[in-house]
Amino acid sequence: MFESAVELARLIDHSLLKPTATPKDIDILCDEAIKYSFFAVCVNPCYVLQAARRLDGTGIKVVSVVDFPLGSSTAAMKVMEGVEAVRSGAAELDVVMNVGLFKAGEYERAAKDLRDFVVLTPGVVHKVIIETCYLTDAEKAGASRLVAEVGAEFVKTSTGFGPSGARAGDVAIMKDAVRGKSRIKASGGINDLNTLMLMVQAGAERIGTSSGVAILDEFIKSSR
Repeated sequence: MFESAVELARLIDHSLLKPTATPKDIDILCDEAIKYSFFAVCVNPCYVLQAARRLDGTGIKVVSVVDFPLGSSTAAMKVMEGVEAVRSGAAELDVVMNVGLFKAGEYERAAKDLRDFVVLTPGVVHKVIIETCYLTDAEKAGASRLVAEVGAEFVKTSTGFGPSGARAGDVAIMKDAVRGKSRIKASGGINDLNTLMLMVQAGAERIGTSSGVAILDEFIKSSR
């Protein structure tokens, strides 16, 4: 499926979102991204500026999570956090949908939150996390369609902080639901090469993982 380690690496958002992450950890994350040619690093908002400075001139993107991991802030707070992240150097924003509103059937409120966010943070890539572990299959499809309709470039499976993470079956449901209007990012629990491959085969076009180095090393060893 992948002809080289670099081709695989360009699929990966190299992520460190632990609450215990230190500035030194972020420097290491960025240096690993440079070494392995990952597409992006994904960090918490407080580290966006540091990562952007560390990666300046490398072509590696900085992704900031927004309203993470609960998605329960107000629409205005989402926008403020997104705008600040962009000013600090984020090229992509991974924002959490308000799952409670969606599950309550308040689809227009959930959609307006996201639509406002997309409109008021122009010029960057938006990935909306629908937190699949809390949704039925029908809700996964409905949430994915909602995300595509508000103009977000990606629908993302998970924060990695819920009871479970990405599943290939969920990726397939999401891919079918968006009908090419959005792309799919799988994230949460993708810790080895086989799991990553399953997500890609199901339709994921971006992978979020904190195990990028181990996955790349595994790929390199298997290619010898």
